[in-house]
Amino acid sequence: MGSIKAPAITAEEKRFDFAPTRDTVEVVLIRRREKHIFIVMEREKKEHAGYALHLEGDKNGEVTLSVSGKLVLGNLKRVMEDIRSLLEDFIPSEITIDLAGLEYLDSAGAVALLQTEKKAKDKSLPFRFINMDPATERIIGLLKIEEIYTEPLVSYRAAKGFFEEVGETSRSILRDIKQLITFLGELLFVFWHAMRHPRFVRWGEVLFYMKRAGVDSLPIVGFVNFLLGFVVAVMAAHQLAKYEFSVFLGSLVAIAMVKMFGPLMTAILLAGRTGSAFAAEIGTMVVDEEVNALISMGFDPAGFLTFPKIVATVFVLPLLVLYADLAGVLGGLVIARADMDMAAYTYFSEMPTSISLFDLLWSLLKTVVFAVIISGVGCQRGFSVRGGAEAVGKRTTSAAVTSIFLIILVDTAFALVVRYIR
Repeated sequence: MGSIKAPAITAEEKRFDFAPTRDTVEVVLIRRREKHIFIVMEREKKEHAGYALHLEGDKNGEVTLSVSGKLVLGNLKRVMEDIRSLLEDFIPSEITIDLAGLEYLDSAGAVALLQTEKKAKDKSLPFRFINMDPATERIIGLLKIEEIYTEPLVSYRAAKGFFEEVGETSRSILRDIKQLITFLGELLFVFWHAMRHPRFVRWGEVLFYMKRAGVDSLPIVGFVNFLLGFVVAVMAAHQLAKYEFSVFLGSLVAIAMVKMFGPLMTAILLAGRTGSAFAAEIGTMVVDEEVNALISMGFDPAGFLTFPKIVATVFVLPLLVLYADLAGVLGGLVIARADMDMAAYTYFSEMPTSISLFDLLWSLLKTVVFAVIISGVGCQRGFSVRGGAEAVGKRTTSAAVTSIFLIILVDTAFALVVRYIR
């Protein structure tokens, strides 16, 4: 758009100066002719097409605002600022928007026009559009101003402060504890019912989950515990040799694996592998309304879905721990043979005097509690899924983290108890 030559200003004319930007050319001129006021405002920006606003009418009376050019998202902010400035200056009693010169309108521009109409009606001002072509009518007709101003389902929340975050976290922890206790009560009822009616237990599903949680875990459990026994032997071998106690290397590795590393590491592996799988499986069923379908058919989800998983985990975890203990002892044997040139008989000879039957049974008792924690927390987190795929991922992560935390907490409690009962 070329430059605009403004006519000379007389005593009855007043020019409003707007500070032009580098990429904007604008002229604003008010001419007083009798009782009418004419305002011409033209803008042209490099990044979008121009527009023009023409206001005609009486101050504190009826005004007609003509909009020409393009009303699009790119220039929408400037257009609305100019319209608001013009209407506020003249405080009209009635507003008419003339769209005869409008060349192009997108959905954002249509929303802006509807918002202008709503603001006028909120002030009880008569408002109307004139000279609206069919295309503009179709675009505006697709929009509903009531829906535009509907409050969002999730309101905007400012960033929380430190103490508010602490409070929210504390409430969340207490809520989780309450849910876990409630779920534990439901499980006790299910176990009581299963003991009274064992034929209602889905033993086929129990075998299926025993394979998933037990047999499929053998490679990773064996490899990790073999490396643990290997590392324990590496760290202890030279220290024992320094004091000529190398014969006790096997006993040290056996004590470390049976009393601590075997049960703990195996439980942690199953928490990350099996517990999270249970949470994801049940969470996906909740999202797909499969759990609601089971309830509508008369099935108890806790008994139908949870009980087989818990029973399977309780059966396989002690067996996996025995397997893990053996793998760790064999890992220590590799160092005894390769680094200390110790015979296998010498390596194993002192183990019976170091590990008693009580130690082994106490270790297996811990794993039963660990199994209930892993499967129970995984299932509970799955049932608590609300939402879609994102909620399933969050609850799956929560199942693994909560299970590992509770496993370490329970292991600490067992260590303290055994310290005072022996």
